[in-house]
Amino acid sequence: MLRMISYTLRSAEPRDVPAIVGLVKELAEFENLSHLLELTVEKLQLHLFGAKPVVEALVGEIDGEVVGYALFFTNFSTFLGKPGLYLEDLYVRSAHRRSGLGQGILSRLAQIAVERDYGRFEWTVLDWNEDAIRFYERMGAHVLPEWRICRLAGPDLQRYKKA
Repeated sequence: MLRMISYTLRSAEPRDVPAIVGLVKELAEFENLSHLLELTVEKLQLHLFGAKPVVEALVGEIDGEVVGYALFFTNFSTFLGKPGLYLEDLYVRSAHRRSGLGQGILSRLAQIAVERDYGRFEWTVLDWNEDAIRFYERMGAHVLPEWRICRLAGPDLQRYKKA
């Protein structure tokens, strides 16, 4: 059951970077991926607020504390001939789930996509995260089982660049 409580949703500011990094660490633990985490305050600061920002963020506050965030960036659809909004992360602390904050974040991101005349708003979800899948489907999102993520990272990326 959704319990609506008062929250504040706003664009991230430089002062929020340490809190966001802390929440990313919690997300990595939740997804059992802490061993892959290389994010630091300095790295996120550079990519959010440096000379050439490549990502944007929203933060959700409850009682003045940052308890959720969304990290997103622009991608492009050649089929639509339009940019799109890609949600990299959405995380709300477990104590504040079902508060309406996650839904509020997704609604604000959809609004941003419409305001910017983007053709899509997309994200991925882990196949074992049934709660998140049901949440997204209730909001009207379509989970596309026929699409698979392809990734080159770390040593594989370094090897391939030489091919």
